Parts: sequence; C-alpha cells; structure tokens
Amino acid sequence: MLSPASFAQTRILLDQQSRSHFGQPLIPTHNLPFIYQLSSESVLSVEKLSEAIQLVLFKHESLRTSLIFKEEINQFIQTIIDPEDKHRKLFTLVESTFNTLEQLNNVIYDEKYNSQLFDLSQGLVFRCHIVYFKGMSSNGLLRRRDSIVFNFHHAVFDHSSMNIFLQDLNDAYTNSQLAVDNGTSLRYIDYSITEQQMLMTAANMFWMDALHDCKLDQSLSLPYDRYRLANEHRTGRGTSVSFTVAQDLSQALLTFASSNNVNLQHLALTIYYVFLFKLTGREKDLCVGMNVENRYRGELKTLIGLFENTIPVRCHLDPCWSFHRLMKNVHEVLAGSLEYSYFPLQRILAQHANVSKAGFLDVFFEFMPTNKNDQNEIMIGDCHLSLLPISIKISEDEIMSKFDFIVSAQHDRNTNQLSFILNASLDLFNANTVDKMAQHFHSMLEHMFRSSASELVDKPVYELSLTLPDEKLLMQSMNNKQAFFPQGYCIHHQFVHQVTKYPQKLVVELDEQSLTYSEFLYYVQMLSLNLMNEYEVKSGEIICQLVERSLSMVIGMMSIVMTGGVYCPLSPRDPQHRLQLLLQQTQSRLVLIHSLTKTKFDDNTRLCDIDVMLAANSFVKERSLTRLSSVEVMPSSIAYIIFTSGSTGLPKAVQVRHRNFSECIRSLTCINSFNQNDIIIQMARCSFDIHVQEVLGTLMIGTTLVMLHPRGTVDFDYLSKIFDKKQITYMHTVPSLLHSFFSFLQNCHSLFTLRYLRSLCSIGEPFSIKLNNLIMNIDIAKCSVWNLYGPAETTIASTFHLVDVIADQRSVPIGLPLPNYQCVIIDEFAQNVIIEQVGELLIGGAGIFAGYLGRHDLTARAIVAIDEDIFYRTGDLVQMDRHGLLHYKSRKDHQIKLHGQRIELGEIEQCL
Repeated sequence: MLSPASFAQTRILLDQQSRSHFGQPLIPTHNLPFIYQLSSESVLSVEKLSEAIQLVLFKHESLRTSLIFKEEINQFIQTIIDPEDKHRKLFTLVESTFNTLEQLNNVIYDEKYNSQLFDLSQGLVFRCHIVYFKGMSSNGLLRRRDSIVFNFHHAVFDHSSMNIFLQDLNDAYTNSQLAVDNGTSLRYIDYSITEQQMLMTAANMFWMDALHDCKLDQSLSLPYDRYRLANEHRTGRGTSVSFTVAQDLSQALLTFASSNNVNLQHLALTIYYVFLFKLTGREKDLCVGMNVENRYRGELKTLIGLFENTIPVRCHLDPCWSFHRLMKNVHEVLAGSLEYSYFPLQRILAQHANVSKAGFLDVFFEFMPTNKNDQNEIMIGDCHLSLLPISIKISEDEIMSKFDFIVSAQHDRNTNQLSFILNASLDLFNANTVDKMAQHFHSMLEHMFRSSASELVDKPVYELSLTLPDEKLLMQSMNNKQAFFPQGYCIHHQFVHQVTKYPQKLVVELDEQSLTYSEFLYYVQMLSLNLMNEYEVKSGEIICQLVERSLSMVIGMMSIVMTGGVYCPLSPRDPQHRLQLLLQQTQSRLVLIHSLTKTKFDDNTRLCDIDVMLAANSFVKERSLTRLSSVEVMPSSIAYIIFTSGSTGLPKAVQVRHRNFSECIRSLTCINSFNQNDIIIQMARCSFDIHVQEVLGTLMIGTTLVMLHPRGTVDFDYLSKIFDKKQITYMHTVPSLLHSFFSFLQNCHSLFTLRYLRSLCSIGEPFSIKLNNLIMNIDIAKCSVWNLYGPAETTIASTFHLVDVIADQRSVPIGLPLPNYQCVIIDEFAQNVIIEQVGELLIGGAGIFAGYLGRHDLTARAIVAIDEDIFYRTGDLVQMDRHGLLHYKSRKDHQIKLHGQRIELGEIEQCL
C-alpha cells in the first residue's frame, strides 16, 4: 500500500536530506538505539526472539515501511512491505561478541553513529544487534551480561513508541503469537492520510494569531563565533556541555515549582527564556522550537510510528516583569500551544510563505523526565533486562547537533535532581564559547534560586544576572589602575612652572620660526594683558579664536587661558553662517583672529588681531604682571569649550575644566604615551579636541611643539621632510590619515623619515587591521603604537591600548581605562553585561566634563550616577574580551565619525 509520508516523516527526511553533501550523509542524527543487558540468570532464545520480532513487525506496519522520494510528484512516499514476501528481509539481525566494556561501547558507538545501517528505500528501518559476552552461544541462548541493541530509524519511530514495542515484544515472545486487528483499527498509514486531509481550522487560526508580527526569518542574536553562509550546508557537527544541578539547588527549583503550582517543564522553559533574554543582549520577542509527543487521540497511543511535531513557542518578554509574572505568562502560552500542537509544522510554515527559514527551527528547548529504576527494567519472557545508558565516550569531532543551539532539561526521578545539556553547532560556535554559556546558565540558576523565594518572585527579570564570579573580578580589575598625582593645578600655572625649569628650551617651531619657553611666555603675557586692558576680558568669559596653524595660534590659546578666559576654537574651514551660529551659541563678544582669517566676520563682530598685537611689541611692566597673577582661576574653572555634533542640528558645546585637562595629561604621561623629552608634531584640526592636548599639553609638560603651515597635514611631501628635519618623536592623529601618510612614505621609499618616531597615537576612528598590517610592514620597531579612545566629554582620551602589531588579531582593542578613569558596560536597563557581550560604554573618573554650555537638559541625559560616582554615557557600543580589554563595536545612536569628528545625522539633515 502506498501513501504520502506523514508530515513528521517528511520533516525528518528533509532534515536528513539537508545534512547530506553530494549525496553522502555527513553525520547521522536519526539513529535511535536502545541497549538492554540481561541481568538475571534466565536465558533468552535467539530464535524465539527473532520470531517475536517478526510478529511485532507484522502487527506494526510502520517498522516494515519503505520511504522514498518521488521526484515527479515532489513528495516522499511510504510503502508497506508485504511480510509474506520471502525475497525481502523485514529487519536486520546482527550477532557479535565483546570481552570488555570498551568493546561493547564500540558496538554501541557504531549503532549510534553509523549512517549506513538503514536502507529506507527497502524498508529496512529496524535492526536487532545481539552482543554476546565472551563468545558466541553454541546453543542459541542469551545469558547474563549478554546485550541486545534495538535500533530504529527516527523516521518510523519516536521515544513514546518504545514502551509499545517492548510490551508487544514480550507478549509475542511469551505467547508465540500477537493479537492483530486485521485492519479494523487505525494504522500509522491511515493516520498519515487522515492528517493530510484534515482542515484543522481552529488550529490554523491559533497559529496565525500566535505568530502574528513575529520576525520568523530573524535568528536570535546568540554569541556566535562565525556565521553560516546562505548556500552553506549544515554539517551536523556539534559540541555539548552538561552539568548536574546540586542536590540542594535542585530541591530549591522543585520546591519553587510546587509552591507556585507549575510543572517543572514550564519552570525550566521560563528559565530558558530568561537566559536567552540576557544572552542575546535583551531581545524581548523570543521564539524557540520544541518537540511535542503529538499523540493527541487515544487510538494513537497504541501505535508505533513517528508522531512528534515541532512547534514554535513564542514569548513576549517584558523585562520589568517579575520572574513569577513571566512564569505565569509562559504557562499560559505553553498551555495554548500544546492544545494545538497537532497542527503540522509544515502547515505553520506555510502560513508564512515569504519566510525562507524560520529561526525557531535553529534554537530549541527540550524537557526530558527520566524514568525511575523500576521502569528501566523490562521483561522478555521470564528474563530480566536492564536498560543501559548510552555513556560511550566520543571525540569532540564526533558530537552531533541537529540544531544551532538547544538546551535540554532533565529531571532524574530516582535522585530528584535536575541536569542540563547545552548542545550547539560547531558550524557557528567554538567549543569554549558553549562551555562558557553553560557556566553562565549555571551561574544564573545559582543567582536565582540560592536567594529567597520572595526575592525571586519580586525581582524584575532585567535584574537577573549571568555574570560569573571571575568575570566580575575581571571587570573590577579593569578599574583598579589609579595613580596618585599632586593636587591639581591650572593649565597656565603648570606652563609657568616649565618656563622656570627650561627657559631656553624651544617650546614651538614652525618651519624657520621658533620661540623658547621664556620668549613664548613674554608674548603670552603681552597678549594676555592687552586682552585684559584693551578688551576688558574677565575670568570665566568665553573667548573664541579663529586662527590657522601658526605661532599666533599657540600664543592665543595660552593667552586666553592665562586671562582666566575660556578658550573656544572656531575652524577656518567652517562657512560664515556656521561661525555666526557658534558665536551666538557661546555669546562670546570677542574673537581672536590673525591676518589669514580677519575677513571671515562682518563688521558687527568684535575682533582682536593677534599678529597686530604681537607686532606692537609693547613692554610688559612688572606692575602689569602682578595683575596677571591675581586673576582668579581655580582647577574647577572651565578651561576650554569644544563643539561636538548635536542631534537637533545645533552643535553641543562641551565644557572642560582645568582639572579635567590636567588629570588627563598626567594620565597620558603616566603610561608614557608622551613625555617631556618628545618633539611633538601638531596634526589635529582646531575643531578636534586633540589639538588642545598637542598644544596646551605640550606647554604643560615642558616639551617642544612643531607646527605645520596651513594644509600641511595633507601635503605629505612637506610633512615627511618635517618629520626628518625636526626629528619628530610623537605623532597623534586619526587612523585614516596615518594609513594615507604611511602608504605615501612606503611608495616613495621614504620610511627613513620615521626613524625618530618613539610614540604613535591613533584616535577618533577604529584602528583597522589593514592599518595594523601596514605598520607591521613598514617596521618602525622602536615606536610604541597606541590605540586611544575618548569622546570630548571625557577629555581627550579615556582608554588606551599598546598595540602589538605582530599579533594575529581580528580587531584592535581600545584597551583599558587610563589611570584615574573608570569604565562600565551596561545594557539598556543599566545592568552590567557579561564578558564578550555588547553594551553601552560609560566612562567615569578624572576627565568627566562640566556639562554642555546652556543645555542642562542634555547634560542631565548624558550624565548618570553609579554608586555615587559620575559617569558619562558615551552612546558607543563596546564589548570586553576574555583578557579584560575593551573593543569598540559601533554607535548606539545616529552618529557617524568623519576623520575622528562625531557628526549627528540630524545636523547633516539641518544643513540639507
């Protein structure tokens, strides 16, 4: 008799087909062996056992059914094999021997993992393997310690069929006959036909509603190590980690389930949803697959066959729910899903024809209560047999995985203990990743059920933690790099101190122009006094400066600071309307300019030409110096303002204190990224806060600054000559410019110009592997390469990493917090994320800015208090690796970076 294969059979056969490559099965995943060992002194007759099996197969047609694919109708067809056909075998009977447990395990291994044991096209879907202990029987009898392996192909058999098989086998062996209904009762093939014809209207409506708006084609964001290509086959290779829950913790789970009137399966599934929520970075619409027995009618409970169905179980998780509230929701969802679990998976998928692959088929949940010992003992005739667990040891290369990820919960009714198995595909995960996931799962159970029941009932789901103790220590150790610095001074005070130490040392050079520290101080004092006397500049007043790269630019910056003013740079590259907008925003009444920028403003703007002031060369009187020294500036006073992009189209003015800047410079010198012996080249545009470090930072630590002429940073021929002539030891710029400049030097064979370079700092953009490889190839062996990171709101830089350009790495870290800085990575609910999970970076410590000028609302949103410490929300997504190093991933919002400058899309839209 021919019939279409059942929906369940078709699912298994298609799965097996998808795991084949060029017609050869890679790893079998559908062998179902059951191993029994004779445990009494009674004997079994092999001949009689074979005859009993024949009777069972005669009654249960599914065990003598062929399954083939008919291309002309694009369908799998099942055909019942006639038991009277003497030319065909109904099953395979194999005999072998074993002397040691290892040899028995080899037999079991072959039964479990050999893909050639069954021939579905010939109906050979069942085999019996008799394994004699220490030699074949001469009289055809099985004795104590002999074993029997009953092995079935999953396409015709499910776990619920085993009890039916054993009961009928015992009846057939004992009575030498087995009652057959002669076609009066339901057969498996009848079920297959009826299933195809049923309308199932109510179930159809239920599943349409249950999966409404569900993004079935999107996989959960698990911590994959790699991704499978669209046309890449699934190998079936897997990795598995299991653990048994301690007796007291198991009892706590069982008590919790009992006291809340929920079964253990529902509790385990709820725990799994919490785990997925935390593991995926807080995904709230969670849909997983689950196999159900699907013997939903009484007459199906006596049939051998494959009835199991796969259903999606969807949970809309509200992170603010308590665990108890979530468990109640899961109970309701699962109850409804199980009521209509007979609706075939294929018909569920057919409701979403536009979805090529449903994600829930890759992420599974399984609950397996194990039988008590007395249920593991069977009788065949008067012979006792004991079920042997499949405990064979296999290599990591031989573990199978049907799914991308599955958690199996098991309840051992003998010990009343719970255990969990995490199985994952090696196509997507490394074995150590799955091992770490298992540790997180176990840790979560400890956090949840070692606490009091009332605490678990009331605690929001988002507060439940996966963090391991060693991970917590690693996160804490990241912020232990504190350094003691003397009491904070103002920027100009530290500069004057350097003048007293190195009066004749060159402080700044530009081509053939240069000034010593004492000369430079003289010009700064002269301009400062002029600003105070002629322009009545007061302490705390914002003074803008629009000057191209020049000595005047450096003098102007320090002069503004020395008067107690707030330095605010304006870019000569900005159009006039933007300059007017920024002036209006700062309410500055004075702009310092020089000969190259004096035409940028109209007559309504009050300007001070630095070049004219310096050319006057007015004498600085001792009495006037007394006035300068009496200017009230505190470490808490604002030193400078730098503009960053705003989401409303209006730039935000970041206010940085003297204390912030001084602490940052000290932290950078503490790690020796730059020091007083360096010769520093000024690379950054004045719209980028790095220029403040290059200029004012240089003056604070007593080193030499080399300026470039306007546009000098992109004139690589000129730039390379400056590197060589001025013996540059320190460079700080964005990776894109570094790559372009170094490529130019490589192509021109001018790499010798970098021979003095001691410290190379990259900031503002991700440090690419391409740049890493370029630096490795140009071989600047004596140079330390630093990858720095830091928004303007945290003052210049806040994390650092000394790059090992030779190391094999997929990404270059942004590293660790600078001394006296702290970093925290949180999720959207302000909870710490686990190692290697992406979250928003918060930065605290010495460099946190004073707020946005005139925008207290934005400041309040950007600043958060954690344990009485103040942190800045960067909006940058990062992750911490297993070595405790931070890696930048992306932006959380709608910002982009251009040459290190953060730009909001809203500002671009405003311009358009």
